[in-house]
Amino acid sequence: METLHQEVQDYYGKELASSADLKTNACCTLTAPPEYILEALREVHDEVQAKYYGCGLTIPFDIEGLRILDLGSGSGRDCYIASKLVGPNGYVVGVDMTDEQLDVANRHIDYHTEKFGYTVPNIEFVKGNIEELDRLGLEKGSFDLIISNCVVNLAKDKQKVLDDAFDLLKPGGEMYFSDVYSDRRVSQELQNDPVLWGECLSGALYWNDFLNFAKKAGFTDPRAVENKPITIENKKLEEKVGDLKFFSVTYRLFKIEGLESDCEDYGQALVYNLGIKGQEHGFELDDHHYFPKGKVMAVCGNSYKMVHDTRFRSYFTFHGTWDTHYGIFEGCGGAMPFAAEAVGAIQDCC
Repeated sequence: METLHQEVQDYYGKELASSADLKTNACCTLTAPPEYILEALREVHDEVQAKYYGCGLTIPFDIEGLRILDLGSGSGRDCYIASKLVGPNGYVVGVDMTDEQLDVANRHIDYHTEKFGYTVPNIEFVKGNIEELDRLGLEKGSFDLIISNCVVNLAKDKQKVLDDAFDLLKPGGEMYFSDVYSDRRVSQELQNDPVLWGECLSGALYWNDFLNFAKKAGFTDPRAVENKPITIENKKLEEKVGDLKFFSVTYRLFKIEGLESDCEDYGQALVYNLGIKGQEHGFELDDHHYFPKGKVMAVCGNSYKMVHDTRFRSYFTFHGTWDTHYGIFEGCGGAMPFAAEAVGAIQDCC
């Protein structure tokens, strides 16, 4: 594993001078950020932006005043955006294991502190391996939000990353991150290819393995926010991966007590009352839960908790209780595995 970690450090610290040196489009953000993030991004130093290798959007709505941890923070681009958005009362910690990237990030702390109008920095960078978060002196249950941008795929022990992330979050906190996933398990031969690994492809998790890892860590109901196919755009590497398909996906994983394995119906509903910057017309919880302003929307128990038990609570009106259970929430993927009506003659008991 140490050899793998060194190869990753060399790839991002020595071989890649900037994002222009990437050999595929896997480590490229394909979606334009919303305007409120673009406003913050315009204030981030050019050198920090030049060494950005992310694959998606990792900064959710409504983060003012939060304490945030960035796993694999690289040159610090997402950290500095978050630093601007959390304000002087929030705090951002970036973790990375590559000296060259950390040098860039640390070199511009004073620049951004002044640029954002803060009297003291609200950001720091820590050298460390994201597979060893429990060895970095980070207090358990101390972060409101954990972000990561196309880095978990570079870790060998992805279960450990998710386990530690769960431990570091406060109750009601979330891990909101973008990464690369595959439509099947990647062969060991491809995993041994240092270029494919460095390009965030051969370390990609098979999507169903990820869901199982996340649930095992304690994130009972992973929610996808956005997904897009990755086209690679490199003939030589396309031939190597063959029929494998890759996707850039943003997930949000909530640390909420009492989430259930399936979407259960308790007759509850939510109304979004506005107030979140960037969500002026409605609130997007995930890729299949959108709440238009003022509209009463029926929800499953898990979606109810993801709003009621998190920082979003004050923006909503809640209807219903937990007194009556009506079975699986219709249209949420689960289904009763029995025939709804009797079919044919009743057989004798054996």
